[in-house]
Amino acid sequence: MQELKTDILVIGAGSGGLSVAAGASQMGADVILLEGHKMGGDCLNYGCVPSKALLASAKLSHAQSHAAPFGVADHAPQVDYAAAKDHVRDVIAQIEPMDSQERFEGFGVRVIRDWGTFLSPTQVQAGDFVITPRRVVLATGSSPLVPPIPGLDGVPFETNETIFDLRDKPDHLLIIGGGPIGMEMAQAHVRLGCKVTVIEGARALGKDDPEAAAVVLEALRAEGVEILEHAMVARVRGKAGAVEVVTEDGVVHAGTHLLLAVGRKANTDRLNLQAAGIDRTHTGIKVDDSLRTTNRKVYAIGDVAGGLQFTHVAGYHAGVIIRSALFGLRSKAKTAHIPWATYTDPELAQVGLTEAQARDRHGDRVEIARFDYAHNDRAVAERKTTGFIKVMVVKGRPVGATIVGHQAGELINLWSLALANNLKMSQIAAMVSPYPTIGELNKRVAGAYFSPRLFENQMVERVVRLVQRWIP
Repeated sequence: MQELKTDILVIGAGSGGLSVAAGASQMGADVILLEGHKMGGDCLNYGCVPSKALLASAKLSHAQSHAAPFGVADHAPQVDYAAAKDHVRDVIAQIEPMDSQERFEGFGVRVIRDWGTFLSPTQVQAGDFVITPRRVVLATGSSPLVPPIPGLDGVPFETNETIFDLRDKPDHLLIIGGGPIGMEMAQAHVRLGCKVTVIEGARALGKDDPEAAAVVLEALRAEGVEILEHAMVARVRGKAGAVEVVTEDGVVHAGTHLLLAVGRKANTDRLNLQAAGIDRTHTGIKVDDSLRTTNRKVYAIGDVAGGLQFTHVAGYHAGVIIRSALFGLRSKAKTAHIPWATYTDPELAQVGLTEAQARDRHGDRVEIARFDYAHNDRAVAERKTTGFIKVMVVKGRPVGATIVGHQAGELINLWSLALANNLKMSQIAAMVSPYPTIGELNKRVAGAYFSPRLFENQMVERVVRLVQRWIP
């Protein structure tokens, strides 16, 4: 065994781990990065990047057959499913160099392509190396959860780690799980010419605002996606090309392919956390608000920390612990300003409290400002009028925003900024937005908040009349 010492040991080369390694190394720390699988982690190889690339192919397919309202003849798309997957591969290949071993070695990071396992609270083994770091950052991410469904062990199925390698177009894709991954893949595949059935044991898009989720579900159903809610799976059976999912009510749903999209589990099995004195929770590694584990020299970030499982959260966590691990500054991770988006068409985005959460927490003090896409001129011009934005406001400051509609994932950025900096609605209203843009929705919803105060206020009317009498 070769013994190594370092300032920072990062285990996992996904979004969070790479951010820590690059930042720490460029600011003068000695950094070792361990990765036993693919550089770039789940996001690059199996998650955000390939899913958005496949959705882009599906969007163009859908556009060809829905062009008549724009004065362009509809045309039945000629979908080459394998070529769409080639597009996905090409997108990954274009981004890969940014996450490559060579690039990070150029930053001064020592990259070891092996798994990391704790030998003790202060030492980690990776292949033929025993590493003694001053600080450890666990950024091992998560993997698709495979639930203990009776019969599943005898039936071929896909997860997000395999679906993008599938070359033959499914005739009928059965999806177990109606969360963001399930819904994005459902719409992508129905637009690429597959029949799709989504089977969800509770409410589809159940973590999102019900009113906003209903807009997305209606759109997907209109495109041909069969969405079954409150349908618990009892068992699965079949073989390749002929799969059946039996729900608890006895109904049999037959298809050619099966995709599991029921959630994620933290990647901790290889770490030997017990040897390091690190406790777990039911969702991942136990951390405090500074992202420290029960071993004070070890941090956990991103999915493995058991909180919000988004790539941008891992990147945010990286910034939090760099301040702590490199500069010894007290730094806490917060969640109030963390947005998320589901990239269906229409998109669905959220930051802060939903309407129900805001009413539970603030009661009658919460006000709801709302503006519909149908009143945005750019949305009208592009026939993207489905959707709305609503902002939950307490004492003149936003505490949450829900957006469903065209470019919702882009629009939510402003409200994350507002929550992160405790901005007032008056500051949002003071923004000047170019006309006509979808982004104008953000200003208009702030205007909707102030409209009753200005246009339905008798005191304002009296003051205006009085001033008008005296102005020459």
